Amino acid sequence: MSVTDARATTEPELDRAVEELQVGAERWAQLPVAVRGALFRRVHASIAEVADEWATAAAEAKHVAPSAPYAGEEWMTGPYGALESAATYAASYEALAAGRSPLDGLAVGTAPGGRVAVRVLPRTVKERILFNGFHAEVWMPPGVTERQVRDDVGLGAGTVGEHGGVGLVLGAGNISSIAPLDAFYELVAHNRASLVKLNPTFGALLGVYRRALAPLIEAGVVRVVNGDGAVGAYLTAHSGIEKVHITGSAVTHDAIVWGTGAEAERRRAADDPRLRVPITSELGGVAPMIVVPGRWSAADLRYQAEHLVSMRLHNAGHNCVAGQLVVLSADWDQKDAFLAELRRALATLPARAPWYPGTDAKVARASDAHPDAEHVSGRILMEVAPGDPACSDEYFAPVLAWTQLPGEGAEFLRAAVGFANDSLYGTLGANLVVRPQDRAALGPAFDAAVADLRYGTIAINAWTGVGFLLPGATWGAFPGHTVADIGSGVDVVHNGHLLAGPERSVVTGPFRPFPRSVLHGELSLFPKPPWFSGSRSGTETGRQLTRYAAAPSWRRLVPVLLAAFRA
Repeated sequence: MSVTDARATTEPELDRAVEELQVGAERWAQLPVAVRGALFRRVHASIAEVADEWATAAAEAKHVAPSAPYAGEEWMTGPYGALESAATYAASYEALAAGRSPLDGLAVGTAPGGRVAVRVLPRTVKERILFNGFHAEVWMPPGVTERQVRDDVGLGAGTVGEHGGVGLVLGAGNISSIAPLDAFYELVAHNRASLVKLNPTFGALLGVYRRALAPLIEAGVVRVVNGDGAVGAYLTAHSGIEKVHITGSAVTHDAIVWGTGAEAERRRAADDPRLRVPITSELGGVAPMIVVPGRWSAADLRYQAEHLVSMRLHNAGHNCVAGQLVVLSADWDQKDAFLAELRRALATLPARAPWYPGTDAKVARASDAHPDAEHVSGRILMEVAPGDPACSDEYFAPVLAWTQLPGEGAEFLRAAVGFANDSLYGTLGANLVVRPQDRAALGPAFDAAVADLRYGTIAINAWTGVGFLLPGATWGAFPGHTVADIGSGVDVVHNGHLLAGPERSVVTGPFRPFPRSVLHGELSLFPKPPWFSGSRSGTETGRQLTRYAAAPSWRRLVPVLLAAFRA
């Protein structure tokens, strides 16, 4: 198979790829840890070499012009994310090879409910400047001690002489870094070689991926192929595949595990899955955006409305963790003013045509189920109640729902958390927006509410999509799903510091952008974020951020900041 071969891969070629990976896994098991770290440094360099081509090809796959205001998304969620991940894994390998811990240099503290929390942002002075006002932690489950965390860190990365065989990575079709990052984690955490089957939406990126991952391909531990559903079906049943990882939908996951129609019903009843090997997954869900009521200025209302709408419109709404349902207090005296700002943001943020296959049908389904929905510049805004289809149907499209619950303060927050946990499908990500003064007034009640949210990533005054891009954070559903009741999936990926059995990641950002942040007492110099749909400099910021990640230095940090402050 050539580097640029974009056709579907034949079965004999797939067989040969699996055989080569079996040999590669055996060789990988014998590599010293230091050599593995050096290999990931080479991967970092090879990604940097194709970064421009990667971002351009990903944009073209989505019919986005390189100069479009949202083209920066392809830089940040493509080569930038892959560069950060490769560098973090390399550093973890280097720590283990030197007899140190991947946790060295990270602050370890406590979180509500007797949990251990590992600070994964900021990790360096440069990160403190780059993400000024943001911080992120990985929370461990209750009962896990700091000693256990330190003893168990590393997963399989420090193990020589053992391997996890060959796994199949079924790549996502919406974000271009997902498939490579999933393959990285399989290799680093589990010493497992991966056959990566691309989603057809990214078939044209095959050559880019093969060049970006060339060191791992040469080492015999990664193969990247194109193919349709028939190729995926052949591989999931292949005798040489020992594990499957999928990023996609619960429907696809269940078809792989149980089959479809009558076969699926029979197999479920008999607890007889069609898939005979383990499977892990990240499958999305209906992500809440909980707005804690308070006395907001007109600027606060406008900014946070744009914030929430951007959570929905990023990538034209085609994100597994796109904010779908805004949860408001029915007793908030600014509720109507905030809804007006939501409408304004939907109407004025840059137009972008949906591009993901099947979107028209999903939009039509939402519209048909909600005849009173508002249609705003090709986007849908609709009020829903608990039990509405919008609570269980991940639209994956520019459809924004909102609901209202009674109460204010702690009463509202408890109701909102209960609604999110019990009425919304999935546990991948939840977002909370709260004015600093109101968070302080809530005190322990706010911390308890965050702890009670059963989600794999929680963002406070930030978007959970930020957690996806942080290499030290974990990404995946809240623990507890099974293949029989899959929800948002099983297990995590990313996890660059290789924590064993993490529960969730929590990302916190500033309520206001600079300079209003400082004027209102927040110690944050962060401007309007580049992932906002209305960022005027998002594309240049994404390009400069990727250039910085390729070779971090003070000289390369300055252009990032200059671009970001033009947002």
